[in-house]
Amino acid sequence: MPHLLATTLVLVAGTILLGVAAKATGSGLACEANWPQCDAGPFNLLPANLPSFYEWFHRFVAMFAGFAIVGSAVSAWRSPDVDRRVATLVVLGMVLTPIQVYLGRETVLSYEMEILSLHFWTAILIFAMFVVATALVWKPRLRSAHIPAVLALGLISLPLHVALSPTDLGLVSDYSPTVQLLQYGVTLSLLASVIVATMVTNWRRQDRTLLGSLAGMTVLTLAVTYLGRRAVMTLNPALDQLYLVLAGVLFLAFGVAIYRTQQ
Repeated sequence: MPHLLATTLVLVAGTILLGVAAKATGSGLACEANWPQCDAGPFNLLPANLPSFYEWFHRFVAMFAGFAIVGSAVSAWRSPDVDRRVATLVVLGMVLTPIQVYLGRETVLSYEMEILSLHFWTAILIFAMFVVATALVWKPRLRSAHIPAVLALGLISLPLHVALSPTDLGLVSDYSPTVQLLQYGVTLSLLASVIVATMVTNWRRQDRTLLGSLAGMTVLTLAVTYLGRRAVMTLNPALDQLYLVLAGVLFLAFGVAIYRTQQ
């Protein structure tokens, strides 16, 4: 079960990133409002051009991610040795999957910003569920010593998130599909780091102050993710400033949390 969930988590993350690539390149539009077929010939296996390939490959990986989600849910529910919290999380992920598929269909057929946002946040919810479920099944192998390492991942991810953003402090002049793919990859690392650090702290350390800080950092991470996405979509200077301020606060919080784990 641990390896099945870890594989499913990787497939979910891969589906999200490929979806970002498809959106950034406008590849969904290459299918000309066709779904689930595109322009890929028999059995949708022969994409006509590079944009079609991006969208086709996104759908292809998403299909395997869906199979893995269903398989994880069935396996967890049927196994008496699996924590019921794990079973509940992966079953909820399975319930959300057809909703996510429908939203993915609508991004091609209607391509409205509200649908795109809902599609993204549903994917993030499924990802977070599988991060929690995966951490739960790996609990026996997670130690207090892992906390600073996981927090360090978040500490590194956060400035990269800002550097790859299209704000004034961003270091990129062209918010290209590659840059967007990297930024969202960093987003997933950032979110996973605070979730896992919070869970392991709750299990392995009797430190309510640190645990409370990490819970607050999780909320801040979601806010930074939201504002970073809104900064791209609206180009609003006020949102950019709020994003940068919260990112700075979160960066300091990561540093303080790492220091506290050494005490």
